[in-house]
Amino acid sequence: MGPASGTAAAPSRAYGVPRTAAFFDLDKTIIAKSSALAFSRPFYQGGLINRRGVLKSAYAQFVFLVGGADHDQMEKMREYLSALTRGWNVQQVREIVAETLHGLIDPIIYDEAASLIEQHHAAGRDVVIVSSSGSEVVEPIGQLLGADHVIATRLMVEDGRYTGEIEYYAYAENKAAAIRELAAVEGYDLADCYAYSDSSTDLPMLETVGHPSAVNPDRALRKEALARDWPVLVFSRPVELHRRLPEFRAPSRAVLTAVAVGAAVVTASVLWYSAKRRRAIA
Repeated sequence: MGPASGTAAAPSRAYGVPRTAAFFDLDKTIIAKSSALAFSRPFYQGGLINRRGVLKSAYAQFVFLVGGADHDQMEKMREYLSALTRGWNVQQVREIVAETLHGLIDPIIYDEAASLIEQHHAAGRDVVIVSSSGSEVVEPIGQLLGADHVIATRLMVEDGRYTGEIEYYAYAENKAAAIRELAAVEGYDLADCYAYSDSSTDLPMLETVGHPSAVNPDRALRKEALARDWPVLVFSRPVELHRRLPEFRAPSRAVLTAVAVGAAVVTASVLWYSAKRRRAIA
């Protein structure tokens, strides 16, 4: 099965009882705030990003982008991401992150999201993270949270460098299609499954399950949720991961690399939006 990956064992269909799952978006649903913007300066110092990448208003622009990007804007962002990362040396990214990540990874998880994940596992449901971010960042975060599967965007690597191509884009209807594909393999009864997201671009994902919820929703998703009588949840308590999860260990080198790639995605978003704003003002 193409889009999804994970470490769960083969599905158990004893006595023909359907299995269930809870599907979580990542940004602003599980992650309280992105530490990836902190990488803009190290990437600049490492020669990966030019001076324009260090933007005083980067954080505010990013918040606006993830809260209100429509389909056309997301497609343009994807194109910009391809151009930005083409030729980046994976080893160099790994070294930059290994030198700068300490102290930046916490807090990244909403306490409410972590508790909800625990509750779904206690009820016997699989937990699946579904994110437009790169699989390199989503998979290790999923491992830290005990997720059974992830569905995420995949960037192509050749000869140790990012090619600038996106192999699979986990966005909008692609997310819903991947959920249906995973459900067919794992035996999930989608009518009894749950889904959580903050963005109206994830409406196809939310519509796929019988129990959708809006988490910290953008304006468009809040309107849809209220119209459809979906629960609207507010997650507001970020917690340091090592305090929330006693078994947490310091990130491995593989995890450091993964977060770096996620940082590239976020930085691309900021740069693209900033350029769009400059053109609009001009």
